[in-house]
Amino acid sequence: MDKIILEMKGITKEFPGVKALNNVNLKIRQGEIHSLCGENGAGKSTLMKVLSGVYPYGKYSGDILFDGKEVQFKNTKQSEEKGIVIIHQELALIPYLSIAENIFLGNEQAKKGIVDWNETFVKTQKLLQKVGLTETPETLITNLGVGKQQLVEIAKAISKEVRLLILDEPTAALNEDDSANLLELLLEFKKQGITSIIISHKLNEVTAVSDAVTVIRDGQTIETLYKEEITEDRIIKGMVGRDMSNRYPERNPGIGDVIFEVKDWNAYHPIHKDRKVLDGIDFHIKKGEIVGIAGLMGAGRTEFAMSLFGKSFGSKISGTVLKNGQELTLNTVSEAIRHGLAYVSEDRKGNGLLLDETITRNISLASLGKLSKNGVMDEFRESEEAENFKQLMRIKTPSVFQHVGNLSGGNQQKVVLSKWMLSEPDILFLDEPTRGIDVGAKYEIYSIIHELANQGKGVCIISSELPEVLGMCDRIYAMFEGKLTGEVLRKDATQEVMMQYMTGA
Repeated sequence: MDKIILEMKGITKEFPGVKALNNVNLKIRQGEIHSLCGENGAGKSTLMKVLSGVYPYGKYSGDILFDGKEVQFKNTKQSEEKGIVIIHQELALIPYLSIAENIFLGNEQAKKGIVDWNETFVKTQKLLQKVGLTETPETLITNLGVGKQQLVEIAKAISKEVRLLILDEPTAALNEDDSANLLELLLEFKKQGITSIIISHKLNEVTAVSDAVTVIRDGQTIETLYKEEITEDRIIKGMVGRDMSNRYPERNPGIGDVIFEVKDWNAYHPIHKDRKVLDGIDFHIKKGEIVGIAGLMGAGRTEFAMSLFGKSFGSKISGTVLKNGQELTLNTVSEAIRHGLAYVSEDRKGNGLLLDETITRNISLASLGKLSKNGVMDEFRESEEAENFKQLMRIKTPSVFQHVGNLSGGNQQKVVLSKWMLSEPDILFLDEPTRGIDVGAKYEIYSIIHELANQGKGVCIISSELPEVLGMCDRIYAMFEGKLTGEVLRKDATQEVMMQYMTGA
């Protein structure tokens, strides 16, 4: 493992108004699992885009050596020919093609110019087994949740002759079981001599599998830690420049009466209309309360929140919704917003943001009526509100007129949260609210969630990270196969208790 397979020397990359990388140095040993850690906007993803040719040679300064030889990639195809494959944080699958078609897109299994579908499906099935997916190769991507789509991306990557696999937040959308399976897969790759670079904010996973960790802060290399030196506290100190003894803010809840209630809620799949996905759910939130919904992938947590939010998901939806004892009609998203509901999607790229629009325009999206007069947008107030949220949420950007697509994943998530906070909702459903966010920024988000609850709002957190649910929530529902299987107070909640309910035990 002492052979250096990759060396990046003096890498500097600038964007208009900001130096994203400043003389970064990195060495990766062959066959190791090497993690990159740092706050959002530190430059981790940018560094990997330089390596893989997303940012081509000539658009950065510095040298890249692979297998001891200098390489100058002009695009990702050239890096893939050398065996360097990157899986980006934001998924890049085509929704209305099948799993098999996505995996072999651009690498079709063809004979004499004709696609051999039998060979394609057989190879796809083997790849799906490797990443732990039970779906058939013919399954359309649009019928998969975000977590399963991530596994398809990984299957697509390993279908190539990969020598160096780069994974940008690979487990961000996965629950604990699926994350553990993926990490086991990386350990298996390691046995096969494949080198992996992981960008991750899940420090428990980083410490569990990494042979080395390089910490990047403000576009500069801080230090590289090796196996015997790696601890969560040491990584955090390098990332944020200070010790963080407590991951969750202190909470002294002032919980009032029930503000939001759902009775006998049912929904069927929007495509497979005979498949019931939500079954007789009874749910409530009190004023000033933070409620959690914990469940494994496919339990129906996201489907529940989306079906409530203007029937954004599902068919044949039935049940009763009450706010302050008054029954609500929530047939559209605009009705849901008008009645004081907000939903932060787990899929910020697909459902949360307009990537080609500015930060300002994205933050104002759910509050157009509030920011306009006689149908005319007050652009001064719009930009003023965006600037306020830039400061409040510590969004790393030179300007609120920057396009959201140019931000790091964590900063994009902060824009989504800002959008809904500006709408001043009474009930917030936060689906994976800290997905892809570093530990320092997580604390800031948690503090904001506490403040929202302290204002008397009802907050529901849907999270695949059990420690997050246990650390943040006053009361937790467990969900399994479309049903709520348990309701546990904070003082009684442990990972073991919750897992029993979450697995239908």
